[in-house]
This record gives sequence, structure tokens and C-alpha cells, in this order.
Amino acid sequence: MTSEPIYKRVLLKASGEAMMGSQGFGIDVAVADRIASDIADARQMGVEVGVVIGGGNIFRGVAVASKGGDRVTGDHMGMLGTVINALALATSLRKLNIDTVVLSAISMPEICESFSQRATLYHLSLGRVVIFAGGTGNPFFTTDSAAALRAAEMGAQAIFKGTQVDGIYTADPKKDPEATRFDHLTHKEVLDRGLAVMDVAAVALARENSIPIVVFSIHEKGRFAEILTGGGLKTIVSDN
Repeated sequence: MTSEPIYKRVLLKASGEAMMGSQGFGIDVAVADRIASDIADARQMGVEVGVVIGGGNIFRGVAVASKGGDRVTGDHMGMLGTVINALALATSLRKLNIDTVVLSAISMPEICESFSQRATLYHLSLGRVVIFAGGTGNPFFTTDSAAALRAAEMGAQAIFKGTQVDGIYTADPKKDPEATRFDHLTHKEVLDRGLAVMDVAAVALARENSIPIVVFSIHEKGRFAEILTGGGLKTIVSDN
């Protein structure tokens, strides 16, 4: 392990569920503050950070479709949930005096700026944390796919997928005490084994652009910075 970060520019993908903490719904401000603190640690190391947050703590588009509703409308509602989470995390980062901008795939200029690759690279060059809201802006795509897409567009050296556990396991470690954690997998192995770390489109896009996926626990304070310098428990998905 080194004190210097291994990656200089990364995309952090956090689930909406992570934002609600132990609550059954919504946003736990203490959790948002902790995630912001971890991002602040990375910024202090000189790492440029982009963030994608899901919206599952507020609304899931598939919930509408599963009850006979219109999937497109449901997904649009889910995208709005990600905007709410992005604004909450931006507020937590600004409390720490971290310069932050929210870029939305859906135009809503009264609330935040609109996404473009040009704007992303400009804000990163100024040392700002860039939070990507609104998913890809299209229905039928998950925020995992949005994370892989934005990572490619911003030139990220890795996608950090913050999950409920500290890596990818042979089975759900919360249900199977015999489950073991993988230290390393290739993108192809993840796809071939059907491991539910990110959806198929996201993993395929990451593989196509040679972007490693680092899976770690979003609930461990300080873990993000620890892994950035080569330590910590995690699973690395890469083809080298």
C-alpha cells in the first residue's frame, strides 16, 4: 500500500439505498454526510471524482411496470429520484467546503446544470466534484449503465461501485456463511458467471472501454480513500 493514490480520476457509483441508512425510505443526512466525507478525503489526495447515485431509496421505475403501469413514465420518475439524491449529496459536500456541481441528463436549469462531456471536463479541471443526476436521461437504462457511460465520458481510470458488502462473493454472504470473496475477476468472468455486481450493459461498457470496476463497502467510513491507495477489502474487476 502507498500513500499516493493509484487512480487520479474515478467515478463513484453509490446506490440510492445507501443514502437511506437504516431508514425505510428517503435520505439519512448523517449517511449523506459520511459519504461526502469519504469523497472529501479523496479530493484532499488530489483525486478527481465524479459521482452517480441511484434513486431506489425514493422510487424505482420498475415498480410501476411490475403493476401494469408505463415503464417509460416509471423510469422518468426514478430519474427524478436520482436528482433529489444528487442535490442532497451536493449539500453535504458543500458543508465540507468541497466545490461541487450537479449535472443532470434531464434539463432543469432552475435546479442544476445540464450534462455535457464538455461541462464535465471543465468542472473537473477546476477541481470540482461532479455529481451526475438523471441517469442516462433515457428509460430502460439503469444508473449502473449511467455510471459506466459517465465514467467513459469523463475518462475515469476506474469505477468504484459502493455496495452493501466489501466485494463480490460466490454467494450472498449475508445468507451463506460459506460464501467467499473474490480478490480479482475479469469483466468476462463477471458476465459469464452472471454475478450481480452491475447490470450486463454496464459491465460490457466498462469492458469495452477498459475501465476497471472496484467493488467495496459503501458503509465503511474511510474505505474509499484506503482503497485508492491500494489497501482495504475489495474485488477488482479488470482484464489485466
